[in-house]
Amino acid sequence: MFTDRIAGAPISWGVCEVPGWGHQLPAQRVLGDMRSLGLRATEFGPDGFLPDAPADKAATLSSYGLRAVGGFLPVVLHDDRHDPLPAVDAFVDACRAAGAGVVVLAAVTGGQGYDARPVLDDTQWTTLLARLDRISEHVGARGLLAVVHPHMGTLVENADDVRRVLEGSRIGLCVDTGHLVAAGADPVAITLANPARVAHVHLKDVDAALAARVRAGEISFSDAVAGGLWRVLGQGSVDVRAMIDALEAAGYRGWYVLEQDLMLRDGEPDGEGPVADVRRCLAFVEDALA
Repeated sequence: MFTDRIAGAPISWGVCEVPGWGHQLPAQRVLGDMRSLGLRATEFGPDGFLPDAPADKAATLSSYGLRAVGGFLPVVLHDDRHDPLPAVDAFVDACRAAGAGVVVLAAVTGGQGYDARPVLDDTQWTTLLARLDRISEHVGARGLLAVVHPHMGTLVENADDVRRVLEGSRIGLCVDTGHLVAAGADPVAITLANPARVAHVHLKDVDAALAARVRAGEISFSDAVAGGLWRVLGQGSVDVRAMIDALEAAGYRGWYVLEQDLMLRDGEPDGEGPVADVRRCLAFVEDALA
């Protein structure tokens, strides 16, 4: 069934690893909403959202009828003074305990948030690419899949960065439609040109005008998110249906993760809250897959 390939993500409820991001809804609210939507799987969310112990993570998800897909792991890859493998292994332990299969790597800067990123020199790029392959091989030897996630404000962000990853490493991609379009890239073209490298998918839609202001330096990424950068699927500038069609035609059988990153700056939401938008996104993807 198509629903067996659609997963939720706590970030759609405003739950994020960035300090000061906004009001953080409790796991009981988020997981209960996922269950009410009929979702059967989710990514983990940031540290502190679920219990720390891997077995307790699995038990918490199971109590809501959910399985774990894996999750988003921010790691510093460009600095040869920093070894990312301990953090990766701890994350893999949690994945294995919960029956999850995907480690979604983000090549973060080492600073807080996603509002600024340095320009890497060739040596730093060489280190980053070698570590992507090292982590991919290490995670694969432990029975899981590692992918790299192009993400605004990280060191793998735009079309040129993705090209360097594709040409300089063997790791698979997590194609995030929203982050790629917001950075000026075309996720459909990337997928059509590299179908064998696409191993995981995050589905977002984008307010094109806000994304252009972020790229121009007129507004920070976090302020754009707070202002509604990410839209309900089908209501922004991303051709999400074309993306799904391209993936299915290429034989993609992985996860579609619903991720409309949200920032709850005004505290507890009124009414239904974020679940209403996630419901619309879920209906869009179910229709596209059908």
